[in-house]
Amino acid sequence: MEGMQTSFSMVGMWQTMNWLARGVVIVLAIMSIWSLTIAIERLWRFQNAKRQSLQVARGVTPLLKQHKLEEAINFAKDKRFRHSHLARVLSAGLTEFQYESSQQLPPDFDIVESAKRAVERETLMTTAEMKKGLGNLATISTTAPFIGLFGTVVGIIHAFQGMAISGSGGLGAVSAGIAEALATTAFGLFVAIPAVWLYNYFLNKVDRFQVEMSNSSSQLVDYFIKNEARARARA
Repeated sequence: MEGMQTSFSMVGMWQTMNWLARGVVIVLAIMSIWSLTIAIERLWRFQNAKRQSLQVARGVTPLLKQHKLEEAINFAKDKRFRHSHLARVLSAGLTEFQYESSQQLPPDFDIVESAKRAVERETLMTTAEMKKGLGNLATISTTAPFIGLFGTVVGIIHAFQGMAISGSGGLGAVSAGIAEALATTAFGLFVAIPAVWLYNYFLNKVDRFQVEMSNSSSQLVDYFIKNEARARARA
């Protein structure tokens, strides 16, 4: 009974695995560590983005209401907010608007449209940066079960080879080998399920950040339009 317990333990199954099945387990372990590393890094990044963006919104809004464009740009570009998605979008739009307003441009040149394009470019680049690593999570979540299944097939083949060598048949002769084989499938699912959950969780976070950037961009464009209207009225 003690030998049977030992053979069905994790250490016992590892010792009975052939080199190919052990390679499958090692690959799955690396994928699990990789997905956990990505999750920790993205969680830290998104928490900083949320916190810093809230500070940017609270700081830039009163400056724009007072028409302090230069101060608003300097505030958004502060290194304290380097992880803020709103800071990147606002600083890009405000900088472009300030630069174009200071140039001698043709009367038909649309400064607001130019600033809007700058905001859209920065939004795309920021979104792409926020999705960094999510593709790896998607790859891990889709391939880990198949890698585990491959280990299962290899393990079953190994079990039947052992039965053929020993010359004995029956379930008892292959039960340990089959248990070893199915362990790789279980490990593959253990790696894949958290990766799927993390991928969907972070993708929803990115979608929420995109909504925030779109909302801020719309408000910024409205500010540019009103500012241009005031400038024409004074002229």
